[in-house]
Amino acid sequence: MQIKDLPYPDPGEPDVRSGGRFLLWLGRNQLGGQLKSTGWGLLHQIGVAGLPLGVGLAVQAVVERSGGRLALAAGLLALMGVLLAVGDTMLHRTAVSNWITAAARVQQLLARKTAELGAALTRRVAAGEVVAVSTGDVEKIGWFVEALSRFVAAVAAVVIVCVGLFLYQPALGLVVAIGAPALALAVLPLLPKATQRADVQREKAGKATELASDTVAGLRVLRGIGGEELFLGRYREASQQVRKAAVRSARMWALISAVQVLLPGLLLIAVVWYGATLARAGTVTVGELVTVYSAVTLLMYPLRHFEEIAMAYSFSKPSAKRAARVLALSRTAPGDGLGAAQSPTGDLYDPVTGLLAPTGVFTAVVCGDPDVAGRLADRLGGHPADAEDAGDSPHSPGASRESEKVRSVLLGGVALDELPLAAARASVLVQDKDPVLLSGTLRELLDVPGSGKVSAEDALAAAQCTDVLAALAQASVDSDGDPMNTRITERGRSLSGGQRQRLALARSLITDPEVLVLDEPTSAVDSHTEARVAAGVQRLRAGRTTVVLASSPLLLDQAERVVLVHEGEVVAVGVHRELLHTEPRYRAVVTRETEEEAADANQRDAKIRTLKALEEIEESA
Repeated sequence: MQIKDLPYPDPGEPDVRSGGRFLLWLGRNQLGGQLKSTGWGLLHQIGVAGLPLGVGLAVQAVVERSGGRLALAAGLLALMGVLLAVGDTMLHRTAVSNWITAAARVQQLLARKTAELGAALTRRVAAGEVVAVSTGDVEKIGWFVEALSRFVAAVAAVVIVCVGLFLYQPALGLVVAIGAPALALAVLPLLPKATQRADVQREKAGKATELASDTVAGLRVLRGIGGEELFLGRYREASQQVRKAAVRSARMWALISAVQVLLPGLLLIAVVWYGATLARAGTVTVGELVTVYSAVTLLMYPLRHFEEIAMAYSFSKPSAKRAARVLALSRTAPGDGLGAAQSPTGDLYDPVTGLLAPTGVFTAVVCGDPDVAGRLADRLGGHPADAEDAGDSPHSPGASRESEKVRSVLLGGVALDELPLAAARASVLVQDKDPVLLSGTLRELLDVPGSGKVSAEDALAAAQCTDVLAALAQASVDSDGDPMNTRITERGRSLSGGQRQRLALARSLITDPEVLVLDEPTSAVDSHTEARVAAGVQRLRAGRTTVVLASSPLLLDQAERVVLVHEGEVVAVGVHRELLHTEPRYRAVVTRETEEEAADANQRDAKIRTLKALEEIEESA
């Protein structure tokens, strides 16, 4: 795979059983690039290993005053120089390609998983961990993939040099053959401690990143209550903990580097001392001593790759473990092969809460707890029930296939968990309470897959976007002032909260899905606009199944069917005006009445019921 061919048509199905297995799977998929990089690395290492031989031949030729041997040595050195230059250049090129393509593969896998899970991702994994995996962890995984081929070439070079020196000069070669593996393995006892400290550093860095992302997300609220200094102090403390952990980790890696410098130096001293002794005794020639000395000196270069691969593996394994944990998350149980063309229709039913949304009916759902409403919206979109929603998770170890089906939301009697993702998304669309607008023109924003039955003009009108279009037309750079060509900034920051919410609603209406689920779609607009939006949605979605999770009386009054969910289950069904008079828990949520007001209302209701009962008794008498 070349960089120019990115992105991958299909990044594949990763092995996410563990971090090590994920790295192994990634390595197998990069096998072609690894073999190329290893081949060029061997060529590079041969060039490095051949230099001492050429230097030794040249020195011996000068001692023996042989011009022919000196020319031969010069030619050998020139050849090694060419091999060194070509091998180093191509090794760097292929190794970096391996790094980038591996990182791109992991990023594509993460992007695919993010698209699959949607808003449920941050409910199951901390936002800081998602950011860490998609940025720093991807880089560390790519580093290990890139360093692996260089390490394999370095191992081959060390073996070749040790065997060659033993055959060339057995006495000195034996010392090198014993000393080189000892140098390569000397840092192994230090690696567990270094890895442990590196893990602590990454853990603290992840927490600091999560704190920073949460602070940025709630910056407006913090400024409103004057709490930015408090959170700044918390982040300052967290960053100092990261700094201290990084210093402790760096000290251990510095010790490993010092060992990698000290021990080769001791080996070099031993070889020189022993070689000089042999040279004085006439056992070795000066040229042979220079050759062995040069070989040992240059042997330090491939040995440095042992330290690099140890560091790369120590850093990448926890990163791969985190990436595997995110990639192991699943939206659904294993599918039964129901194709997208067989998308079901009918009533939407949630067996966890008992919620039923009849087909073609505008159903409003009232939840006293916004978190419960958010989880219910996710579940209606085809995500499995969380453990905190209803007992054990359907995907927990030991959970039966039947329990998975029971926990799944049913559409026309078909479990959404059993549908392929494309079919489930085509059948049920969920707009959460904080929808995101991507940057681009308004035309591009509204250019989404749909049935083709709802035009952009109709959707904008139903969402009451007249003032939004006027504002965009005024900001348009076109001479005709067409709002559809006006560019919307990232996340719609140039618009107010209510404008963003209505444009997101219009985008959802254009898709015209079989079932549309809206979570607090008008929480950021004024009451007058909210009433018109509710009427517009009710009119445009006539005959289509619509579920709105809200507590606004203006929205609830437009609903054909209102359902009250209390403590995780349906407790009342009716219409808005009826439930206001008959269900105290519904009235408490919708009218925001206090406990005293609720008690007074209950007393009034009790008196009314008593009077009606007395009237009925009198009439019967």
